[in-house]
Amino acid sequence: MRILFLTQVLPYPLDAGPKTRAYYVLRYLSQHHELTLLSFVRASDAPEAIEHLRSFCHDVVVVPIARALWKDAGYLMKSLVTGRPLLIERDASTGMTKRIEALAHTQPAFDAVHADQLWMAPYALHFCKVAARQGKRPLCVLDQHNAVFMIPQRMADAERSTFKRALMWLEARKLASFEAETCRRFDRVAWVTQEDYAAVRAEALRRGWDLPNDGVLPICGDPESIAPIARAPNARRVTFLGGLHYPPNAQGVLWFAREIFPLVLREAPNAVLTVIGKQPPAELAALDIPPGNLELTGYVADPMPYLIETGVFIVPLLAGGGMRVKIIDGWTWGLPIVSTHIGAEGTEAVHGENILLADEPAPFARAVVDLLTNPQLNESIACGGRRTALERYNWRIVYRGWDHIYSPAFRADTPAQEL
Repeated sequence: MRILFLTQVLPYPLDAGPKTRAYYVLRYLSQHHELTLLSFVRASDAPEAIEHLRSFCHDVVVVPIARALWKDAGYLMKSLVTGRPLLIERDASTGMTKRIEALAHTQPAFDAVHADQLWMAPYALHFCKVAARQGKRPLCVLDQHNAVFMIPQRMADAERSTFKRALMWLEARKLASFEAETCRRFDRVAWVTQEDYAAVRAEALRRGWDLPNDGVLPICGDPESIAPIARAPNARRVTFLGGLHYPPNAQGVLWFAREIFPLVLREAPNAVLTVIGKQPPAELAALDIPPGNLELTGYVADPMPYLIETGVFIVPLLAGGGMRVKIIDGWTWGLPIVSTHIGAEGTEAVHGENILLADEPAPFARAVVDLLTNPQLNESIACGGRRTALERYNWRIVYRGWDHIYSPAFRADTPAQEL
């Protein structure tokens, strides 16, 4: 099949969860189909990344996008007027729309369009509508990384500001309606977790609809090609890795630094909280943590020097949706992980076997200290995680599930719902 694959972020290098998901789906599908990748790009995206993607895609087409706080303010006002979610309004691009329309007129025609994440769903539906006018309606596929509405909803629950909490709840309600309505318009929908499907389906059922579930395909990596990290003896870093521009990451790290790390330092005074990721919140550096016990690296292209010295890998998230690829990465690297239940949601996490789970400051701190001070427990949790990555999250095996979704037997000649 000829597939047009749409992504909101350029899926390389693999420095974020959405990139990892899209990259390995592209890798798998490219073995069986002819893929054209159409992606937004940022100023930070390197030409070498595009060339790498061209090594297994038939073509790569890019559309520039730029983000700015002043633009977000305008999108917020527009969202309040139109009723569409802010997170969808800010990705509305005339440049992307023009590219979509041009590609819909190409010959030979595309057999399918694949929207990676909810952000690209409006473009996929528009592509199908334009292509149908040319006489061929392609299969319309959506890869749902998250139950997106759950992210602002959970953040609202932990927000102290009444005004911000109200905005987050409003965004969550807009997203819930938009997400349910959008998913029902696709021919095929793949889900990253069963929990996400259940959450969005519940919103749809409230409105009298049902939703397709054409398979739960978790985020996968390539653990066979990555050796576990040979960590330094007595490693003392307590490491968080993730973009701090993503609000749930910033919220979770601040919660850990304020409420949990002081408890850790009482029993492990040589521990170093290491936060790796771009745009760390200014509040982190202002906290009353001794300078020798806190390191904010910003974005680093190769985190391996820090991971070698990592005693505990933390995922202290209070909000989010889908799967956290940092859990899969930590398991692949052979690092012992402490996470909240939300942080480990959607994974094969088993407390005491491949991870330690805690949702309150004292138990979370206890788990971190135990891993820092008990080498046998540290090694046991690390090895259990590595086994899980190898057995459950290998893209070469798990992503065979895409064959069902793209089987000719499941082609749609007419839309289930009007586009």
